[in-house]
Amino acid sequence: MENFKISPFVKWAGGKRQLLEEIDKRMPKDFNRYFEPFVGGGAVLFNLQPIDAIINDINKSLINAYRQIKQSPIELIKAINELDSNIPVDGKSYYYDIRQKYNDKLMQEDFDVELAAMFIFINKHCFNGLYRVNGKGLFNVPYNNSRQASYNADNIMEISKYLKDIIILDGDFEYACKDAGEGDFIFFDSPYAPLNPTTFESYTKEGFDKDSHIRLAELFKKLTIKGCHCMLTNHNTEFINDLYNNLFDENSKYKVYIDVVSVKRMINSDANNRKGEEVIIYNYKV
Repeated sequence: MENFKISPFVKWAGGKRQLLEEIDKRMPKDFNRYFEPFVGGGAVLFNLQPIDAIINDINKSLINAYRQIKQSPIELIKAINELDSNIPVDGKSYYYDIRQKYNDKLMQEDFDVELAAMFIFINKHCFNGLYRVNGKGLFNVPYNNSRQASYNADNIMEISKYLKDIIILDGDFEYACKDAGEGDFIFFDSPYAPLNPTTFESYTKEGFDKDSHIRLAELFKKLTIKGCHCMLTNHNTEFINDLYNNLFDENSKYKVYIDVVSVKRMINSDANNRKGEEVIIYNYKV
């Protein structure tokens, strides 16, 4: 098995780089196929590098970037180089021009190499690396005043090699798991439930509401009964704890384990609110 030197090519809200050690400690001893229905920046995927994997995300622009890296890495690198080389000393107007072009293509659902290049560029040059869209689905994060390079060419090429045999989907999390069976491992880096129970965060126009979290918990239960190894991460909230503590009654042969871990909140405008707790939830003994 070839071990690729790869890391996430974009910064992503809720990325799991800082939790990799804790996730590694709780990995199943062995598994068949790997499923990641909310792949995001891919920190866990690129750390594990499973050979037989199915990845998915509902963000079509993000998935387009994965597909372009897989299929057309050289063309993508050329397109990003052109964006990076033309940024002026005061890049504010340039950034907003690229953002407008990106949104125009996004509205036309023109998922190609150019869109992927702009996606990677604006991720590197937007405030806090936060991917956020408005109600119309338009990216609206302001400029971060950076002129740094948008990517690492060696990383893109290595990711392309790794993704060669990986299946890449762009839809609902439940559909992404439809072929999962006994012995497969599913890692759910699900959208965060709100720390304030009256609000829900959204990084795509589709959003991820309370009912979505309930549906995800039901899927976790169904996969557990099928004999799948499941792991899920989220904020340590009463809502999430209640959902997963109550999946099975105390007499059930199935059991859910919930571990609390400390994290830093990297995407928060208030530095005093960048500490918190997350839960790692899994359905097997480690």
